[in-house]
Amino acid sequence: MARPTALPAVTVTAVSLVLTLAVIMMWLGTAMPWPVALVVGLGIDGGWLATLAYERRLAAQGDHSTTVTAVGWSFGLLATGVLVAHALTVEADTGAWLAVAWLPLAAKALWLVHGMWERTALTPNALSAITGIQQEARDEAAVARARLRAEAAAEETRLTAVTQAGARVARIQAKTADALSRAWSTLETARNGEDTGRALTSVTTPVTPGVTPRWELPVWGPTEPVPTLALEAVPALTDEALDVLVDEIRHSETPALSYREMATRFRAAGHSASEVRLRAAWKRMVA
Repeated sequence: MARPTALPAVTVTAVSLVLTLAVIMMWLGTAMPWPVALVVGLGIDGGWLATLAYERRLAAQGDHSTTVTAVGWSFGLLATGVLVAHALTVEADTGAWLAVAWLPLAAKALWLVHGMWERTALTPNALSAITGIQQEARDEAAVARARLRAEAAAEETRLTAVTQAGARVARIQAKTADALSRAWSTLETARNGEDTGRALTSVTTPVTPGVTPRWELPVWGPTEPVPTLALEAVPALTDEALDVLVDEIRHSETPALSYREMATRFRAAGHSASEVRLRAAWKRMVA
């Protein structure tokens, strides 16, 4: 009876029993002796209470009887019928009597609700365990959310750092390329200048008389290693022999080889000559 749904059911049941007995005494008391009317009222209320007590006993045992339930609802319908019949036969206050005629059925419905409450009620230990499980689930969810937010922030920081580093590298490369471009432009300007030609002529004329010097810029790219030669084992070539070798190597393929290709093949063949003599021979053959 300590359940929250038990008190309303008990209250409505008590009111319904008193109201049913009072109506039977007032309604049937005029047509029969009052002791007989009292017996009829007590019989209806007693049958109702007996079936209700039996239902509560079965419910306490975890059992159920359809027959007892049907008998209990029958007594409730009978009490409701008596109240409705009395309300329809009185000349005054018919609406008020009809308004309270539903109390027996309301009492049965409240006991039904109370029975459902008992079947689904849990002990305090079970409720405490459920509360702990729910709290643990909420804690785990909060920790997971915090971990995801932290990982997302760390990933964002890492991507930002990588992006900034990439931007710095790109800026450095751009500056380096610009510096190389300016340096290359300076070299090209110096090569094409008149002063450069006169300076080269003044330097190379004593070495290669009658040959117009030509200054070629270095190739910006991969180079081929030149094999080491035993210089002491290779005899020095005369200018005529050097010119013949340079011409043969230059015209060994069609179209004629460039100076670099010729020089590489010249030294790969085991011949020896200084860079100045070799270039001078090349220029003589080209001229």
